Amino acid sequence: MFNLYLLFVIILISLLFYFFGVNNAKKLKLQNNKLHSLKHYYGFFALLYSLLPSLGVYFILTIGDDILFSNMIKIYIPTDIINSKDFNFTIALAQINNSVDGLIFGTPPAWVINAANIWKSWVIKSHIITSILCIVTSLISGYLGYSKINHNFRSRNAVEKIVISLLAISSIIAILTTVGIIFSVAFESIRFFALIPIDEFLFGTVWNPQFEGAERAGSGQEGLSQYGSLPLFAGTFLISFIALCVSVPIGLYSAVYLSEYASKKERAFFKPLLEILAGVPTVVYGFFAALTVAPFLRNSGSLIGLDIASESAMAAGLVMGVMIIPFISSLSDDVINAVPQSLRDAGYGLGSTKSETILQIVIPAALPGVVASIILAVSRAIGETMIVVMAAGLAANLTGNPLEAVTTVTAQIITILVGDQEFESAKTLSAFALALTLIIITLGLNFFALHVVKKYREQYE
Repeated sequence: MFNLYLLFVIILISLLFYFFGVNNAKKLKLQNNKLHSLKHYYGFFALLYSLLPSLGVYFILTIGDDILFSNMIKIYIPTDIINSKDFNFTIALAQINNSVDGLIFGTPPAWVINAANIWKSWVIKSHIITSILCIVTSLISGYLGYSKINHNFRSRNAVEKIVISLLAISSIIAILTTVGIIFSVAFESIRFFALIPIDEFLFGTVWNPQFEGAERAGSGQEGLSQYGSLPLFAGTFLISFIALCVSVPIGLYSAVYLSEYASKKERAFFKPLLEILAGVPTVVYGFFAALTVAPFLRNSGSLIGLDIASESAMAAGLVMGVMIIPFISSLSDDVINAVPQSLRDAGYGLGSTKSETILQIVIPAALPGVVASIILAVSRAIGETMIVVMAAGLAANLTGNPLEAVTTVTAQIITILVGDQEFESAKTLSAFALALTLIIITLGLNFFALHVVKKYREQYE
């Protein structure tokens, strides 16, 4: 709650400087009747000058105080506790933080209560210091921005430079976040492959992970865990293929109808209605697949003598296909609408019918965007978790039969990382290896999509 109040005060001070800047610009306009920029640009300049430095101070202090407190609290942990064989600073720190947050289970040791009380006193002092520094920074920087406003000041150019800098910083943060994710997953995957041979992981046909310590590699013992990932990726691609068989035709056909055949009233009604599917939570789709689609398929199959599993790939794939229809239909519709009308008119002028023009001119011209929408749908299908967990189960079966129960990579990652984990175990580390492999596959699909887009974009430019 403290952070919310402090941010509110900072924003309020920045808004005051906005009005000061606008009023100053009005006075300057009355004096000289000439200003380089519109009046609100002067207000925005003063607002940004006040807001951005104070937000920077706020984030540095709020992130840095936890790191500082974590290092300072070490001296308040008794020496005999630190020297014990089973001491783990992360666990000790979690005990102290739980006591600080009021999450007390049982009776914590006296040193935990003492350290928590000291931590609380530090938090109070940190809040006071943070409030003073942020408010003072906001006032000083806002005044400096306000003082720069004069007849010759180019506020619009200054505001645009600030906005461009913010956009560049946002891009850098996004790139660094992606790099950080890849490196963190790759680091843990390397630890996993130090325990399990990579060929066993990639080409093994049995997935049966168990907690067994770090001495797995080369033990030669029987009854140990097996980490063959082929059943997981086979299940992932099987369910994704079923989903694409549903979503691609329906999504593409609906996009063609909405963009080429539907009237304005029909388009205004059906397009938002279709896009509602994208807003339905995936857990709702999971319930629908588990409670409606799967029993329907099982009962229907029994009528014609088919043995369909209660948690089949078909049920999960069908519902997942419905879920990703809006990803294809909405993007494809926008891309088809972007095709120049002159291409359609040229087709009509050569005697083509409407359907021939759509099939031979419009769809090829829009193919890069259509491929991009399909790749997005594939990535969405591969990364889906809730529908698979609820409808397809957790059985790692290496099969191509859509009527049998299968599981996917994401479902196994969730299963492995639920609850308390032993991060020296090959079972826990296998989740990172699965994630890394999935990232590589997804990147491969994206590179393929970029190749297709580049190839056909050059053809129609």
